[in-house]
Amino acid sequence: QVQLVESGGGLVQAGGSLRLSCAASGRSCRSYAMGWFRQAPGKEREFAAAISGSGGATYYADSVKGRFTISRDNAKNTVYLQLNSLKAEDTAVYYCAASLSFLSMRAGAMTAGGYWGQGTQVIVSS
Repeated sequence: QVQLVESGGGLVQAGGSLRLSCAASGRSCRSYAMGWFRQAPGKEREFAAAISGSGGATYYADSVKGRFTISRDNAKNTVYLQLNSLKAEDTAVYYCAASLSFLSMRAGAMTAGGYWGQGTQVIVSS
């Protein structure tokens, strides 16, 4: 079992920055690809960013590419998402996810045996 707890969300003005953290516990996440999904009000959950278990590969949705950066610290069992140049359309609940398949996660799918966090709210005011 893996438990994921997100933090770092909040209210920020357009153009501002936030750093989200996802702390994993229960077992080492080194073998898991980690990622961030988001769900805006009235919309389906969508993929935002993913990072491989080693941290050597990353992948981003076109909507966040160049503005968001995903990273991980396996020694701390923590994944981060740096959000820069925020826009009103980035307003959403951001969910951390762990999956045994990096390829599936970057395609926006979670395979069986994956885990979700409870989400952290990001509100960008224009």
